[in-house]
Amino acid sequence: MGIAEVHPFAKSIIMEAGERIRHSFSEKWKIETKADANDLVTNIDRETELFFIKKIKEFDASFKIFGEEGMGEKIDSLDGVVWIVDPIDGTMNFIRQHRNFAISIGVYVDGIGKLGYVYDVMRNQLYYGIDGQGAFMNEVPLKLLKPISLEKSIIGMNAIWVTPNKKIEHEPMTDLIRRIRGTRSYGSASLEIASVACGRMDAYISLRLSPWDIAGGAIIAKEVGAITSSLKNESINLSNQDTFIVANPGIHQEIIENYIKLK
Repeated sequence: MGIAEVHPFAKSIIMEAGERIRHSFSEKWKIETKADANDLVTNIDRETELFFIKKIKEFDASFKIFGEEGMGEKIDSLDGVVWIVDPIDGTMNFIRQHRNFAISIGVYVDGIGKLGYVYDVMRNQLYYGIDGQGAFMNEVPLKLLKPISLEKSIIGMNAIWVTPNKKIEHEPMTDLIRRIRGTRSYGSASLEIASVACGRMDAYISLRLSPWDIAGGAIIAKEVGAITSSLKNESINLSNQDTFIVANPGIHQEIIENYIKLK
């Protein structure tokens, strides 16, 4: 796969999809639930995923597509060229706020991230990373992250993880929040990863993310020196739902070793 050829194609279809999504605000959407009442999907999610599938297959029929809405093929391995697509990351925000959602795409070759994209549709900001060539926001290079201390850090996380829950010991998480400068929660994993890559936040922690939530952002984060892993400090899971952390290199290990106690 030639990155020089695929990259401009990927950018062009992402921008076209973003324009289609913006135009959809003048339409009446069909909104459904998936796993639970807070897990929403719209006809725009599905139509956008179908748009990507059509365009990608026209470009190269051998490319495999792993999409959130299941409109692509069943993927049992990352062999070959695999596009991991989230047509609208942050559907709740899309529906309720009409902002703070993104298109997220990662292009992997035999399991190695080559191209990553996070497009903040309403702000018209395209973050992307090219393996070995750096990361950018609207063509402006992102700087390599400088190590930071926990005391100066801002961390993205859902507030539920500092209350009694079934997934993680909440007391150490409370201790973490007391030590850092503050927390944020935007409701779109890909945008939160992009915020870490830009240095607007210094870590993002989640107990439950799917491959399409992280595939694009992880490539961008790597290109600026951020560290991504599961909360067990293992490689990120691009096949199934798992825990996830992306962090400034100065605090990744400290967070996992001192504050993450999975149940």
